[in-house]
Amino acid sequence: MKLYSYWRSTTSYRVRIALNLKGVSYTSVPVDLVAGDQRSDDYVAVNPGRGVPALVLEDGAVLTQSMAILDWLEETHPEPALLPSGPVARAHVRAAALGIATDIHPVNNLRVVGRLKSMGHSQDEAVDWMNHWMIEGFTAFQSLIERDTPFCFGEAPGLADLCLVPQLYNAHRWGTDLTRFARLTEIEARCLDLAAFDAARPEAQADAKQ
Repeated sequence: MKLYSYWRSTTSYRVRIALNLKGVSYTSVPVDLVAGDQRSDDYVAVNPGRGVPALVLEDGAVLTQSMAILDWLEETHPEPALLPSGPVARAHVRAAALGIATDIHPVNNLRVVGRLKSMGHSQDEAVDWMNHWMIEGFTAFQSLIERDTPFCFGEAPGLADLCLVPQLYNAHRWGTDLTRFARLTEIEARCLDLAAFDAARPEAQADAKQ
């Protein structure tokens, strides 16, 4: 398999973690979003959405959108499970995960921040924008997860943790005040102690820039 990825992309980070957790081998193909590689004809042929990640399967099929890729992984490589067995419990985990994937990430990604700047907003205003939506989203997320489990919803990391840790990477990068989110940063530390999460860190990727 080939994973088209960018080292700082939180959506790529989610998928790297899941592939590692499930023991799925893949080759990483860097797509430099800052340089505009996602707009090249060769890459648009892979992913017309001009984003990352894109996962090319061994038979040549292409999967895009991180949450769809995670669904595919869960269906084809069910162990270890990213979701609990009961339908209500699964809905709760998905709600928390999607709070990050659909409420925080889309308004904070590179193309949106770039558009804000093109409309005359300063870098400081763009950072304030990102921090506003992260704080709003983390507040909701923290109220949705379990209160006294090692990970978001139990004894092992799952879909919600896979979305949380990359978003917290962005929060640290942009100086988000995480004082009120001790539960989340404790889970983050616990996750990053695991090899699957550690190997997926942005700074551990071959295309990482200092």
